Amino acid sequence: MPITLTVPEDVLDRETEAKVFAQLTDTLLDIEGLRDNAFMVPNVVGTLHTLPRNRIFSGGAAALAAFVELKLPAVALASSDSKRRFIERATQIVARASGGQIPPERVWVNVVYAADGAWGIAGQAYDNAALGDAIGAAAIAR
Repeated sequence: MPITLTVPEDVLDRETEAKVFAQLTDTLLDIEGLRDNAFMVPNVVGTLHTLPRNRIFSGGAAALAAFVELKLPAVALASSDSKRRFIERATQIVARASGGQIPPERVWVNVVYAADGAWGIAGQAYDNAALGDAIGAAAIAR
């Protein structure tokens, strides 16, 4: 479940970047109740993009802002409440880590869903049912 975090350079140091990414990962796993799932934990992946401050925009002008994008299969964060909780917590994580440089109103979070059957891990395409089976099997195997 890829997470993409985009922040301006020099807002987070490398240690803080790693902590923020770990916290975003833990937040997703916690909300989904999969913190200890052997299938899901290594499949929450992602990238961190640091861009020059003049390459991030709001309202058409350069701005200190951050973006969190979460790509998921349709079975993840399926309820409005789970999406709301992820967005709230992700916003708090990034704003807090910025030390006040990026206020919550300058953190944008979006959740993007893959079409059923278009989720791939290790070269295997999963539909929602197969993904649920893989997650369930890993929970039983613990």
